Amino acid sequence: MSSYEDYGRASRNYDKTRRPVGSEIIAGCMAMGGTSLSEMVVLDAGCGTGNYSVALLPRVGRIEAVDMNPAMISVASEKLSGENVSFHEAPIDALPFDDFSFDGVMVNQVLHHLPENGGDFSAHRRVIGELARVIKPGGVLTINTCSQTQLEHGYWYYSLIPEAIRSLRSRYAPPEMLAEFMEDAGLEYRGRIAPVDAIVQGDAYFDLRGPLDEEWRDGDSIWSLASGEERSKAISKIEEMDESGKLEEYVAARDSRRTEIGQISILYGVKSLGDPSEAAPF
Repeated sequence: MSSYEDYGRASRNYDKTRRPVGSEIIAGCMAMGGTSLSEMVVLDAGCGTGNYSVALLPRVGRIEAVDMNPAMISVASEKLSGENVSFHEAPIDALPFDDFSFDGVMVNQVLHHLPENGGDFSAHRRVIGELARVIKPGGVLTINTCSQTQLEHGYWYYSLIPEAIRSLRSRYAPPEMLAEFMEDAGLEYRGRIAPVDAIVQGDAYFDLRGPLDEEWRDGDSIWSLASGEERSKAISKIEEMDESGKLEEYVAARDSRRTEIGQISILYGVKSLGDPSEAAPF
């Protein structure tokens, strides 16, 4: 369950402005494991409305999708049905699967929703350890996240809600730390890929008046971190710039680095073929 977003409500509109960006890269990373991609059993940890499961299911053998929010699972199950996919309502830090159950695990824009205390990202470490537990030796873990630079410069409208973005950035563990957690969990960290042409919201991202619409805002949980006052100020500023003819210029200036740094980062690692008991305890 998200520590700050009400996905029971947001699930109704989430897919209107969300795309499974990076799914081709995730599939490519999965193919680096020890099992043929078409035969892989993959865990979608924190599946949400199932967008990434939809994208990967035609390529892999089977998907087990897990999420704690029943509304999100309901939306996902409406899109996907059949023998090759199953849904489970469960937390990603206590998965209902045996050790070494999966050839691959993907976790997409989920880790920042974990409740963290103290700034050491201990919940991230614990979850990565749990994800590693269910991966077979030679299997692959992919983590879809954002770097601090991407959060600061990859989304034009974030500059309108500075307090919310400050809170959001504190919830994202730096990629270097995630890589360390992967190594500690018995995975060989293979690298990070930032697709500069991937836009999380698709064409909706270029709707300059989009933030005025609650349905548009439901596609990005950062708005749940904005106070009512901050949200109102952002809306007023967009309306003022639109009326004065300055909105397009504002967006262009704050979107200028996105094509260089991208909006997301995909990290991946392969589980060691050695003795699983040698991995660091959690």
